[in-house]
Amino acid sequence: MTEARTPADIEADILRRRQDLAAALDEIAVRVHPRTLMGDARARVAASVDRTAGRAYTEANRRLSDARAAMVREDGSPRLERVVPAALAATVVVGGLLFLSARRRRG
Repeated sequence: MTEARTPADIEADILRRRQDLAAALDEIAVRVHPRTLMGDARARVAASVDRTAGRAYTEANRRLSDARAAMVREDGSPRLERVVPAALAATVVVGGLLFLSARRRRG
C-alpha cells in the first residue's frame, strides 16, 4: 500500500517542483538570449576556422616536406640534378616578371 501524504508533504512537493520549473525556465531564457546565441555562433565559427587552418597547415607542411625530400638526399646533401634546374627556372620566372614590370612602368 502507498503511504498517505500529508498536506505539508504535498505543499513541499509543489514548492520543490515550482523551484525546479523556475530553474528550467531561467536556463531556457539564458539559452535563447541573443547574446548567448551570438556567442555560440562565434564559437562554432572560430572552431571551424581553427579546423580549416589546422588542415591547411598540415597540408602545407606535408607538401613542403615532400618538396624538400625531392631536393635533398637522406644524408642532407642537395640533389644538384634537381636543384640546379629549379633554381634556373625560378631565376627565369623572376627575371621575366622584373622585365615585364619595368616595361610596364616605361609605358
